[in-house]
Amino acid sequence: MAKSGSTISGVAERYAGSLYELAAESKQLQAVEKDFVAIEKMIAASPELTRLIESPVFSADEQLRAISAIADKAGIKGVTGNFLRVVAKNRRLFAIPAIIAAFRAKAAEARGEVAADVTSAHALTAAQQTELKGALKSVAGKDVVINLTVDPSLLGGLVVKIGSRQIDTSLRTKLNSLKLALKEVG
Repeated sequence: MAKSGSTISGVAERYAGSLYELAAESKQLQAVEKDFVAIEKMIAASPELTRLIESPVFSADEQLRAISAIADKAGIKGVTGNFLRVVAKNRRLFAIPAIIAAFRAKAAEARGEVAADVTSAHALTAAQQTELKGALKSVAGKDVVINLTVDPSLLGGLVVKIGSRQIDTSLRTKLNSLKLALKEVG
């Protein structure tokens, strides 16, 4: 059964909000953010974990046992470990990536920051990241935290998302636009 984007977004916002309040009360915001980085890396590196999270085939008990074992082995304890178990027990593992993104947005907002998702054709140097942060700060009016990903299929340039705004200066997009324009002319 496919989940709609708005359903996942609503679930993610509610869970992220609850987790943020709990982590703030227990003064574990940094620990939760650190754990979420580890969880994202595990999901990206493991097709089996991705399948466990996304597939409705697994029962709540199976998901709970699996996520408990994974959290224990990865050393994810405390608020984050308990949170993962609650999410699994409630059959909401499918929303974990969106929950992580929503949690990060809440944490950044509380710190007076804005998050920017930046996709580049190749890894950016520290100097390039600093320059990009400065340029984005002037646009956003706040400190910017960059979540950088690399996608070689862009060929060159960047795709930057801040909130609902997206700036696409990738060579792939420019070439596709040129290709479309040439089709219309000919």
